[in-house]
Amino acid sequence: MNKAQVLVVDDEADIRELLAMTLSRMGLETDCAGTATEALALLGRNEYELCLTDMRLPDGDGLAVLDYVSRHQPNMPVAVITAYGSAENAVAALKAGAFDYLAKPVSLNHLRTLVRSALKLTRPAARRATEGETGGGAALPLLIGKSSLMQATRALIDRLARSQAPIHVSGESGSGKELAARLIHLKGSRQDGSFIAVNCGAIPETLMESEFFGYRKGAFTGAASDRDGFFHAANGGTLFLDEVADLPLQMQVKLLRAIQEKKVRRVGATSEEAVDVRIISATHRSLSDQVKAGGFRQDLYYRLNVIELRMPSLRELREDIPLLAAAILKRQCGSDDPPVLSEEAKAELIRYDFPGNVRELENILERALALATGDEIRAADLQLAPAAEMQQPRALGGLPLQEQLDAIERKAILDALDRTHYNRTAAAKLLGITFRALRYRMERLGIKDELDAKS
Repeated sequence: MNKAQVLVVDDEADIRELLAMTLSRMGLETDCAGTATEALALLGRNEYELCLTDMRLPDGDGLAVLDYVSRHQPNMPVAVITAYGSAENAVAALKAGAFDYLAKPVSLNHLRTLVRSALKLTRPAARRATEGETGGGAALPLLIGKSSLMQATRALIDRLARSQAPIHVSGESGSGKELAARLIHLKGSRQDGSFIAVNCGAIPETLMESEFFGYRKGAFTGAASDRDGFFHAANGGTLFLDEVADLPLQMQVKLLRAIQEKKVRRVGATSEEAVDVRIISATHRSLSDQVKAGGFRQDLYYRLNVIELRMPSLRELREDIPLLAAAILKRQCGSDDPPVLSEEAKAELIRYDFPGNVRELENILERALALATGDEIRAADLQLAPAAEMQQPRALGGLPLQEQLDAIERKAILDALDRTHYNRTAAAKLLGITFRALRYRMERLGIKDELDAKS
C-alpha cells in the first residue's frame, strides 16, 4: 500500500525538518517547500492528501497556497501554521476554507491529531458518509427537500463537514439546527467520535463549570469521585452548544479560553488537560445583537462564528412541505404505507406560516394521525388556524421577538403546571424537557418566584 503524501510549506528549515520527521514516524511521505512559489510548483506536479503551510512566507502567505488548492485540488485538506497569539490569521484561514490550524510553537500531539483527522477525509468510510451512510453503515439523518434553497443548504453542510472550523448555526426555533450540526459531524472526519449536544439554557449557572469541564474528587461537597465534563465526553468528536446565547458572561470567558488553548481545567484540579473538540454552536437569537447589547462577549463571538450556517424557516421552503410531511408521516407510523395527505390538506400546509417550523409540522401531523378516520388525512384533521388569523400581525402588542417567545414559553409552562396540578416533574415530562430545564426556565421567566410567593 502506497504511503500518504503530505506537503509541508515553511520558510524555517528546522520547522520543516521537525514536521517531516514527525510525519515520517507516522508512516507518511513528505515533500517540503520553503516558499509559496516552490509550493505551487510541487502542487502542480504532484497529488497530496494533505498540505501543511505556514501563514507567513518570504514571497506571499499561506492563503495563496490555500487559494490554489481550493481551485485545483478542492478535496485536499489544507492546515495552516500561525504565529502564537495570531487568532485573526487563524480565523481568516478558516473562513477561506482551511481544514484546521496549528499555532507556533507547534505541539506535536496536536500535529498528530490534526493529521490523523485530515487523512480520514480520504478514507472510503468518510466517502460513504458523504453519500448517505456512516462508517458503520447506518443511514444518516436527512434534510429533505428539492427546493434550490434546501439543495444549497445541503451543499454548504457537505463543505463544512470537510473542515474543523467552528460553525455557528442560526435559524428560528424548530428549523433543524441540531440536525444540521449532527450531519456536519457524521459527514466529517470526526464521525467515529462522540457528538455531545448541550442545551446551554438548561444548566444552572452554579453548575456550569463542573458540567463543561468536569471536577476532581473532593472539589466540593458531593464530589465523591472524579467526573468528566462535556469537553471530555466530546474529545475526538464534536461539542454542540445549543442556545449558546444563554451562557452567562463569566462562563463565556472560560469557554473562550478552552477553545483557544484546546485545554480544560477540571474544578479542583491544579493542571489543564488537552482536549480535541470541534465546536458547533447555535441559537435562535441574533448573536451580533447580543454582542451590541453587552450580553455576549465579542471575542467569543468571533471564535464561534467563524463560519455561519443559516437554517431556512419552513416558510421559505413551501414547495418542500408535501415531501417533508410524507417522510414525517412514514416515520411517525413506523410504516412504508402511512395515511396520505389529501390535496386540500397539502394546500393548507403550504399556505400555513409555521411559526414553530419543522417541529410544529411534526406536532400537527401527529395530531392529524390521531384524528384521521381512514387512509387519508383531510384538511379538517390538521386543525390549522383560519386564514384570517394567519394574516394578523404576529407581534403580541408590538413586543420584540424575544419577549413574544418568552410570553409563549411562559404560557406553555403555566398550562402544563395547571394540567399536572403543579407537579413539576410531571409538567416537565408533559413539555418534553428535563426537570432541570423546567426549573431553569421557571427561574428565568419569574414563574418560580410567583409560585413561591403564593404558597
